[in-house]
Amino acid sequence: MYTLIDGKRTAAEIKREIADEVLELKQQGRKVPHLAAILVGNDGSSQTYVANKVRDCEEVGFRSSLFTFDEDTSESVLLDKIVELNNDYDVDGFIVQLPLPDHINASRVIESIDPSKDADGFHPVNIGRMVIGLEGFLPATPYGIVELIKRYKIETTGRKCVVIGRSNIVGRPVSILLSQKGMDATVTVVHSRTKDMEDIIRQADIIIAALGSPGFVKAGMVKPGAVVIDVGTTRISAPGTNSGWRLAGDVDFDNVAPKCSYITPVPGGVGPMTRVSLLRNTLEAAKKRG
Repeated sequence: MYTLIDGKRTAAEIKREIADEVLELKQQGRKVPHLAAILVGNDGSSQTYVANKVRDCEEVGFRSSLFTFDEDTSESVLLDKIVELNNDYDVDGFIVQLPLPDHINASRVIESIDPSKDADGFHPVNIGRMVIGLEGFLPATPYGIVELIKRYKIETTGRKCVVIGRSNIVGRPVSILLSQKGMDATVTVVHSRTKDMEDIIRQADIIIAALGSPGFVKAGMVKPGAVVIDVGTTRISAPGTNSGWRLAGDVDFDNVAPKCSYITPVPGGVGPMTRVSLLRNTLEAAKKRG
């Protein structure tokens, strides 16, 4: 029988820990952490995600700000706002919600964020510090994945881990974190150009599925007793529901779960941990700034 890795419950535990720290800061007369978000356009998933982040801030006692821009907002206007937030002492951390409209260069936007306020952990300075094991802000989703693994006391030392997907947001950074000292997994990254991908995945003790392809990981690709972390969150049609859609993961959960020792659901697995990682990064930023 598999154990369901409950990201929602774990995130709630971490939020209580953060709320206690915020209360302590207040009692010491120190600054209350302030997380800001920039949202460009009308993407439904992004709007929901940012609304959840605002609610998370309220729950832990953070201040929060949301700045919204129309879909056709120019890149220069967005960059001006980022400079403003970089220079706003009251803002400890902020994020620019991705994806951005096609006419805006996401890399240029990310690089314009002050690394000391980079709540998402995407800035090249923070990525570089992560790679060589220095203190910095970790990318939120990989940070959340590693924390789930730790809190469920899942053994990683010497275990074979296969990461499916090589994005800069999840695949690459989580492969680095899992191979570092303290985690000590033996990590393989597979992607669209990988030969014999299914055979490689089948050897994994731990599978991190992060490619954005609903139901990609089938039962025949998973060895008995494997740990499966599903990062996928793709909206698919769901006639008969109020919204007309539902979230689907990268794993064929119903058929894969019975073979696993541990598995995350979608939703309720990695997603809540990503949001709580933003809070942790912002809390650390606020503490460093006094």
